Amino acid sequence: MQGQTASQASKVRAHLSRGEAALRANNPTAAEGEFRDALAIDPRNAEANSNLGVLEYARGDYRHACENFREALTRQPSLIKAEALLGLCETKIGDQAAAKHLEDSFEKLQDAKLRTQVGLELVGMYYASGETERAVAVTQKLVDLNPEDPDLLYAAQRLYNELADATLNKLAIVAPNSARMQQVMAERLINAGDLEPAIGHYKKALELDPHLPGIRYELAQAILETSRFDTNTQASAMAQAEEAQRLEGDNANLECLLARIASLKNDDASANQHYRQALTLDPRNTEAQVGLARILMATSNFREARKLLEMAVDSDPLNNTAHYRLAMVDKKLGLEAEAQKEARLAREIKATQDNVQRLYLEMHKQSPPRAEGQEE
Repeated sequence: MQGQTASQASKVRAHLSRGEAALRANNPTAAEGEFRDALAIDPRNAEANSNLGVLEYARGDYRHACENFREALTRQPSLIKAEALLGLCETKIGDQAAAKHLEDSFEKLQDAKLRTQVGLELVGMYYASGETERAVAVTQKLVDLNPEDPDLLYAAQRLYNELADATLNKLAIVAPNSARMQQVMAERLINAGDLEPAIGHYKKALELDPHLPGIRYELAQAILETSRFDTNTQASAMAQAEEAQRLEGDNANLECLLARIASLKNDDASANQHYRQALTLDPRNTEAQVGLARILMATSNFREARKLLEMAVDSDPLNNTAHYRLAMVDKKLGLEAEAQKEARLAREIKATQDNVQRLYLEMHKQSPPRAEGQEE
């Protein structure tokens, strides 16, 4: 308010204060009058311009809103909300400057609702211009901000599916007879529950590229799922897993797979060894934590089992098996309140998972594949 008298400055502050009070009272007409009175005294007042822009934006007067937001930002460039709203107004009137204002304000916005609105506009812009990777990056940030918003989740899955389909189409064009194409076909069949044809595609992929990373692990899992309690199936899956270790090096997932096979053979000593090795390789591996806890429970080592299960539910809060076994351990340790809580969580998660399975049945007319490491 340079050049103003103290009396003028006081009047401007009074008009702004009454305008904000009118906004809180849901009286936009009175608010607008106060902000215009403030500008009559101080034509360079950024706050008054910004507030007028908000009122004009709310009633759909995007051109005049743009003028007020631009004036406000000229005087005070740090008004992030004004910049965001300016970008939204510019999209309405087809102004090419919209993208820059939306991009510049998106990361700085603290208002979750406005940030979501700006983000959705950016996603639409990026998608329309073919910048799919940028659209995905913003979408993921929006999902992180609003993890339970069904509209955002729907938009995200639709975008991800379209990106996956577009990538697959490109792979089919540039490398239709490649090992990777065979692997993708196998993975799609696995997701559809068609294990036998998936195994055929995995084997074809290995014929085309015997050094393809990760393929033997996926093949071993598929083989095991065809008939987990058959000794020949177990031996075949184990052979693939051990070959993967020899050629690609050890990792926690391979150790967990070998532990699962050992457990199916009632060889808890070997399973214990494999799960512990998995945790050495990856201390946060949930399957190893839950699997080793089961073995410890069988030997009445409930306190060590409880530590592992607490780690498992911390890293994977929706792991039904972890909650169920933690309830059992708490009961054994006399922790009745904790046991009841974990049992309730296990039931709720199980009900949710059953509902998801029913939805998959409706979509695909067959059950979805079991989650890795999930036990019956």
